[in-house]
Amino acid sequence: MTQQQSPVVTARDLTKRFGDLVAVDGINFAINQGECFGFLGPNGAGKTTTLRMITCMSPLTSGELSVMGMSVATHQREIKSRLGVVSQSNSLDPGLNVAQNLQSYARFFNLPRKTAERRIEEALDMVQLAGRAASPVDDLSGGMRRRLLIARALLHRPRMLVLDEPTTGLDPQTRHLVWEKLNTLKSEGVTVLLSTHYMDEAAYLCDRLVVVDQGKILEDGTPANLVADHAGEWVMQVDVGDHGKAGLLAQLGEHGVQFDDAGARVIVYSRDGMLTTDDPMFEGLKVVRRPSNLEDVFLQLTGRGLREE
Repeated sequence: MTQQQSPVVTARDLTKRFGDLVAVDGINFAINQGECFGFLGPNGAGKTTTLRMITCMSPLTSGELSVMGMSVATHQREIKSRLGVVSQSNSLDPGLNVAQNLQSYARFFNLPRKTAERRIEEALDMVQLAGRAASPVDDLSGGMRRRLLIARALLHRPRMLVLDEPTTGLDPQTRHLVWEKLNTLKSEGVTVLLSTHYMDEAAYLCDRLVVVDQGKILEDGTPANLVADHAGEWVMQVDVGDHGKAGLLAQLGEHGVQFDDAGARVIVYSRDGMLTTDDPMFEGLKVVRRPSNLEDVFLQLTGRGLREE
């Protein structure tokens, strides 16, 4: 019988307070070796704070948190040496060119010069920046800088890669390039932790994810299971005018149908197929039936109101 591996990250009652603010409120999760695990949530939900505790950048207030079998309270140096981290901020040195930024980073991990040179060449080739090794960082586009940050995080061959909104602001081609590289790393056994606001990114990359809000985990599971459980296979988008909206909502409520009020549009979830686009209650309204997705789940769980950072 094959022995099951222990999780590489385990959190029990993990809590983080900043004065009276509870940023992370007693959450529990476990992350397995070689999977991509996602954190989804609105601004201020506690995603980045959780990642900062995992990467030993912020001490936990209470609870337990272990990474690769080690407590973050007592083994920060050992844990950091095995992680590759890509934060939201651009931490590249503008006074150095592309290759020099990587050389400087390699020295933090005491990589021998020949080893560092080989890995820098491999990393730049992987993120398609081999031709920009001598370029000043300030000459790179935003997408190139994000790819360089990922290349830098991989130089010391980390066992786990922690990415905080890695593709924010990138064009579609660059985003897909990053996704391709992350899938390659995962196939090689690297564990990936991902925080993102892009639902398509989470659905494409994540084996499992948690939806967090106000410091708590609302739901967890695979993207496919979360969509099936909360939205079903299909949803209907109904465009309504002010004069017809109240009546439609009342009818949906009478029928016990789950719906989401999205302003000029009502999203109707009919998991058991009890409603179709030609139902009499939709008469005179524009109705579009489409496959449900992770964004439907996200908005159901966290609401549609705007959040401040």
